[in-house]
Amino acid sequence: MANKGPSYGMSREVQSKIEKKYDEELEERLVEWIVVQCGPDVGRPDRGRLGFQVWLKNGVILSKLVNSLYPEGSKPVKVPENPPSMVFKQMEQVAQFLKAAEDYGVTKTDMFQTVDLFEGKDMAAVQRTLMALGSLAVTKNDGHYRGDPNWFMKKAQEHKREFTESQLQEGKHVIGLQMGSNRGASQAGMTGYGRPRQIIS
Repeated sequence: MANKGPSYGMSREVQSKIEKKYDEELEERLVEWIVVQCGPDVGRPDRGRLGFQVWLKNGVILSKLVNSLYPEGSKPVKVPENPPSMVFKQMEQVAQFLKAAEDYGVTKTDMFQTVDLFEGKDMAAVQRTLMALGSLAVTKNDGHYRGDPNWFMKKAQEHKREFTESQLQEGKHVIGLQMGSNRGASQAGMTGYGRPRQIIS
């Protein structure tokens, strides 16, 4: 991890494309939310991708964030008294956050990999995970979300409909317009089979 040298050629191009996806305005909003949600004792990062990565890298702030979305007494992640200094302990803390976020409802496609954050490979993916977590918290509206609800988009919620048996039977006799319609159709102008079409010039 620590001895990874610079990338060249195709690897460099791919890395630079990934880095361009990082949104500095979104970073400000996420930092604001994390500080409001967890309290001012989490501090603030230096501006920019590297500052954001260093701030979240050891997994403690992420763990506090996900814990703050649960009621007292059912916190999913154990937060150590002192931030872990050993690399594998930090990565383990990030992995615990990811597991708790998935249990909270964040989909696998919205999740970042531990190395995306730890090595700064894809900080845009980290932003995507935090956005998904915030959107879920706003959507659940269970009183644990703190901050401006307009910072995140509400997720669409299921709207079940109940139909009576008679309504279901009536629906079987309706021809949907996807099938087409023969209303207004006529055979005017059609010729019998085998006769050539009359073209008059």
